[in-house]
Amino acid sequence: MSVVIEKYEALAAITAKMREAAVQDEWDTLIELEEQSTAQVAELRTLDLAPIDEATRLRKVALIKKILADDAVIRSKMEPWMAQLQRIMDSARSEDRLQKAYTAGANY
Repeated sequence: MSVVIEKYEALAAITAKMREAAVQDEWDTLIELEEQSTAQVAELRTLDLAPIDEATRLRKVALIKKILADDAVIRSKMEPWMAQLQRIMDSARSEDRLQKAYTAGANY
């Protein structure tokens, strides 16, 4: 088996774990796995340059499709969570601005 396919399989295994973490709302685990995924992708960028045979190409395509499918599930779970987080942050900023406005007015 080629090193490139081994790396794609490792990346596919990581994204499967990421998908499961997202489905279970285990965001800390997802973040840790994202770091592993990023490292795998960086390695792949340097290795995935050489020509490959047809069987290897087909396996690579299948793995990429699996990775993309997992990524779609992860994104569908993360988007509502990220929107909620954005609302919380916006609310905190509004509170902070309001507090500063009242504090500034009290100094007169």
